[in-house]
Amino acid sequence: MDIEFLRDYCLNKKITTESTPFDYNTLVFKVYGKIFCICDIDSFESINLKCEPEKAIYLREEFNGINPGYHMNKKH
Repeated sequence: MDIEFLRDYCLNKKITTESTPFDYNTLVFKVYGKIFCICDIDSFESINLKCEPEKAIYLREEFNGINPGYHMNKKH
C-alpha cells in the first residue's frame, strides 16, 4: 500500500476530512471531527487506525504487525 491508496480509501468514506493539524508531515483523517487515521506523509512506514476495543485486541493477537499506537489511547 502507498499513501495515495490510503488517502483515496479514507476520502471515499462518507463525511471524511483530511488535514495536517499537528505539523505539515502528519496527515490526519477525521469523521465528524474525530480522528480515525493518522500517518506520516514523508516516511509512510506505518499508519495509526482506530477501531472498537474488542476488535483491536483481536487484531493484535491475530497479526504480529499490529501494535498499539505510539502516543495514542491504547484502548482504541
